[in-house]
Amino acid sequence: MSGSDRPVRIGAQLQPQHASYPEIRRACARLEELGVDVLFNWDHFFPLYGDRDGAHFECWTMLAAWAEATERVEIGALVTCNSYRNPQLLADMARTVDHISDGRLILGIGSGWFERDYDEYGYEFGTAGGRLDALARDLPLIEQRWARLNPAPTRDIPVLIGGGGERKTLRIVAEHADIWHGFGGPETIAHKHAVLDEWCAKVGRNPAEIERSAGVSARPGRLPEDVADYAAGAQALYEVGTRLFTVGLSGPHYDPGPIRDLVAWRNAGRG
Repeated sequence: MSGSDRPVRIGAQLQPQHASYPEIRRACARLEELGVDVLFNWDHFFPLYGDRDGAHFECWTMLAAWAEATERVEIGALVTCNSYRNPQLLADMARTVDHISDGRLILGIGSGWFERDYDEYGYEFGTAGGRLDALARDLPLIEQRWARLNPAPTRDIPVLIGGGGERKTLRIVAEHADIWHGFGGPETIAHKHAVLDEWCAKVGRNPAEIERSAGVSARPGRLPEDVADYAAGAQALYEVGTRLFTVGLSGPHYDPGPIRDLVAWRNAGRG
């Protein structure tokens, strides 16, 4: 399937902050009913926005609960921090959630960046380059462990890699990812697509094998509540090859307005 032939998909990142777990679970049910294709959380230990010491929950135990609480949507982290878990253990965790969800897990993963997580939980922060080198080292170990587990994963678990670094990150994407997730406007995303295509040529990968994903926000200068602009933002990204469109939603209310707008845009013919 070429990149242009891929169906449009809509994702929601339920940021696990400033909410009780029942509120998060209700948001999952509401968004699945609205028709989203993928539900993401994130892999941090403290809120990124608002009260930095506010309520927050851990990523992977939540994904296991989502696997039971949902029926249709794919689930995953946007993204797992590679630094926080032994790669062999992470492979087994992912395989287990894959089985609980009956084959709906996406392994979203990145090299990590939020220094407070590292400092307060006792991980070595190191350097950005060193964390990327560790990601490149660990992804083959995850893939090898999947091949040895009994029972095996229910499917070839899709790997999503987040980040736009052109020298290291996009090379790792070309070597290992099924989905690339980036941030920025259409010009930035189009440029990153071109760089990723170049890396695919260098490593012998068909670039059409990699689904292109991006975060969606309202057009510059518009307020977040102007939800009609989310479809306009998605359309601009669609025209440069993006096919998975994700909006971040924070607790406690997880306003579904932007998602409703994007689902309507998808259903009107972008899919």
